[in-house]
Amino acid sequence: MIYAELISIGDELLIGQVVNTNAPWISRQLNKAGFAVKQITVVGDLENEIINALDLARKRADIILITGGLGPTKDDLTKQVLCKYFNTHLIFDPQAYNDIEAIFKARGREVTPTNRAQAELPASCIPVYNKNGTAPGMWFKADGKVFVSMPGVPYEMEAMMSDFVIPKLMQEFKSTPVIHKTILTQGIGESYLSDMIADWENCLPEYMKLAYLPAAGMVRLRLTGIGESMNLESEMANETDKLKKLIAPYIYGEEDETLAQIIGKLLRESGKTLATAESCTGGNIAHLITSVPGSSEYYMGSVISYSNEIKKSELNVNADTLVRKGAVSEEVAIQMAEGVRKKYNVDFAISTTGIAGPDGGSEEKPVGTVWIAVADANKTVAKKFLLGTNRMRVIQVASETALNQLRKLIIGQI
Repeated sequence: MIYAELISIGDELLIGQVVNTNAPWISRQLNKAGFAVKQITVVGDLENEIINALDLARKRADIILITGGLGPTKDDLTKQVLCKYFNTHLIFDPQAYNDIEAIFKARGREVTPTNRAQAELPASCIPVYNKNGTAPGMWFKADGKVFVSMPGVPYEMEAMMSDFVIPKLMQEFKSTPVIHKTILTQGIGESYLSDMIADWENCLPEYMKLAYLPAAGMVRLRLTGIGESMNLESEMANETDKLKKLIAPYIYGEEDETLAQIIGKLLRESGKTLATAESCTGGNIAHLITSVPGSSEYYMGSVISYSNEIKKSELNVNADTLVRKGAVSEEVAIQMAEGVRKKYNVDFAISTTGIAGPDGGSEEKPVGTVWIAVADANKTVAKKFLLGTNRMRVIQVASETALNQLRKLIIGQI
């Protein structure tokens, strides 16, 4: 394997003021191209820390990708440190300056002396021009190792990676084929999944590896194959098919699909519509659904019936049922789903009612108790779930579980 190491520079990353989204994005692109990421390092805006990180990285990796510290202000040290590290000096680059000038002109501004200095680049580097910002990148090669410095601004870095860095790395190095297959599951924990597929997993060839990636309300199973085999693609497909058969009832999708996207696709294909009635999830299901572009084609609206009064007035939940059974009950969940389906005249409906916590639970209905109902013109199905005591996790898991219940109803699994 050709190994890469990522160095992210910036005090703001170390103190948690800014989340380092660059490193995972770069890792995904490198992996797709057949390069393995050996390590990710975060350092502050200090010369000695940056140099130490570079020294360590070149011992471990063939490719060192650096982000951050290329701005025009005094705390941006990366360019000067790299000049020192590679024993070179700055020279003015006309093309880099033209790019900077074009950006300033488009904004109706004049280039300042400080910004003009950004067009000065180390003499020994190959410039990586930046069409989206004022800080060019730099490509160095030393002792067979490649060092690339890029801005920390994500959309600037991403364009450089896609347009220049990845293609050039693939010319410089012979990458190793890496294939990932990801299966998405819901409604079962990772330990139970592990038990179900233990025999299959133990029989995987040595060049295949399974990873369990749990998140709120779901578990991703990622099968990775690495090697030069001409049949790697078909071998991976064969093993994935075996896996699917073992856990078929829990699979809802593959790769990077979300349940909201899958629901949207099913509703668009059938020309059906949806509405939601949420109590304990507080509109989170509506948020997930409307995060999908084009959701206005099939999603009509929601009633966030947090109080019993709204349940009665907006969803026609029976007052006597609320008194006898309580708001967190099968009967109320059913009436909420049916009420919102009729209210908005839609084909499908979801409802949630529960105790998200941390207070409000009882021995009969502990914190984390959630009733979820899904309805269409022919039936309404409600089910109780016990989702733990962490409020935000209860909301997240209930939302994903509700979407999966709807998916099952649409495709006839419940």
